[in-house]
This record gives sequence, C-alpha cells and structure tokens, in this order.
Amino acid sequence: MKIYQLKTVQNLPIGIDEAWEFFSNPNNLSVITPRWLNFKVTSKLPNKMYPGMIIAYKVHPVLSIPTNWVTEITHVKEPFYFVDEQRFGPYKLWHHQHHFKETENGVEMSDIINYALPFDPLSRPLNSLLVEKKVKEIFKYREKKLEEMFGSVIAMSPLRTTKQSPELVLRLLLPTCLPDRQAKVGIAMTDANQC
Repeated sequence: MKIYQLKTVQNLPIGIDEAWEFFSNPNNLSVITPRWLNFKVTSKLPNKMYPGMIIAYKVHPVLSIPTNWVTEITHVKEPFYFVDEQRFGPYKLWHHQHHFKETENGVEMSDIINYALPFDPLSRPLNSLLVEKKVKEIFKYREKKLEEMFGSVIAMSPLRTTKQSPELVLRLLLPTCLPDRQAKVGIAMTDANQC
C-alpha cells in the first residue's frame, strides 16, 4: 500500500488559545471547507472535541458524487495538537495531525496528512492526476479563508510582524533617516542616531 504525505504550515496573528478554541470546535470545519465540496456534517456535535468523538459528514469530492465520510478524533492534547482518522470514507487510510505552536507573532499551525487510496497500485495515477491536487486545493482555500478571518503573519527580514496599522507598515518600509517623509505620514523617528 502506497502512503502519501502532505504537510502544510500557516502562521496566524492570534494566540494559541484562540486558535485552539476555533479548531477544536468541529462545527467550524464547514466554515473553512470549500463550497464545491458541498460539505455537510450529518452527526450532532458538541462545540468541543474529545478523544473518541465520531464525526460523520457527506462530501461531493469528485463529479458531485455524494460520499459519506466518518472520522474519529483519536488524540487530543489541548492546546497543542489533535488527530483525526478516517473510519469510513473515500480513502483506504486517512490520518490527519493538527499541530499548534505559539510563536512571538501568534500561532504556527501545521498539518500532516498521511493517506492511501483504495485499489492500490491501480489508483496511483489517480493520486497524481486528481487526488493530491484536490487535497492541496482544499488546504489553499482554508489558508485563504483563515487569513480573511484572522489576518496573516508577514515575514519581513529581520522583523516579523502581523498585518496591523498602516503606520506600522510605513515605519518598517520608510528609512528612519528621512524624518521629513515620516513626518508627512505622522510617524516619529525611532532613533535619530541611526542617520
């Protein structure tokens, strides 16, 4: 059996507790899932996950064909990680780790997905032609949706900062030796001795 692995990393300018509160609520899954999947949770769920929780849903991943999918939350270590595993669905194996790590600018979320397709080795071309692309597309959508909801962390060497006020961005972009340019936008020089 061929096992495929995908990894994603996203940084958000929120605290680890806020990230955990959002992601540990299984009802929020539909918020960050693309509409084209026609994703619908079919089981009644509490607002907080726990080990052993079963989540049933219906998706339409290919050609709008409805597929039932059942996953179990197998591991939970608040607020650092949880794992969901397929119990019934389109994959032969689905093991999805969700990790959260506090950073100086918020939280780093990383996902590690290990999956296998049924009918291996006949299904191997299907992975490269369709499945891998679709899974990546779902995570790209999620990344964009989370940035819309929470903002994003911008890497600026040597500083890393979050999307905040225009003044902060201008302070980082304008040279400190140009007080007249900074004064025009209402920014005071941070260190006059740098000139």
